[in-house]
Amino acid sequence: MTMEKKEAYREKFQAKLDEWKAEIDKLKAKTRQKQVDAESEYHEEISKFKQKREALKAKLDKLEDASEDAWEDMKEGIEKSSKELKKAFDNAVKKFS
Repeated sequence: MTMEKKEAYREKFQAKLDEWKAEIDKLKAKTRQKQVDAESEYHEEISKFKQKREALKAKLDKLEDASEDAWEDMKEGIEKSSKELKKAFDNAVKKFS
């Protein structure tokens, strides 16, 4: 192989290596963005879960001071909140497991 052919051959594959490096860098950037998006979504789901948990806790706190008749009326709201909390939790588990 002449020096010119050898150099052209090397340059050809160096260009290919450079191209692949650029592609790898693009993939890394996409992966980082997906991680940021996933983390944001994770925090959003956890926030929803915490809000629903606090709503249920507030209803349970009110139940403690409720009269005999009033607590019967509160049961439906507590059960609904409990179902919403479980659904929020199950959704979070599905998304991030």
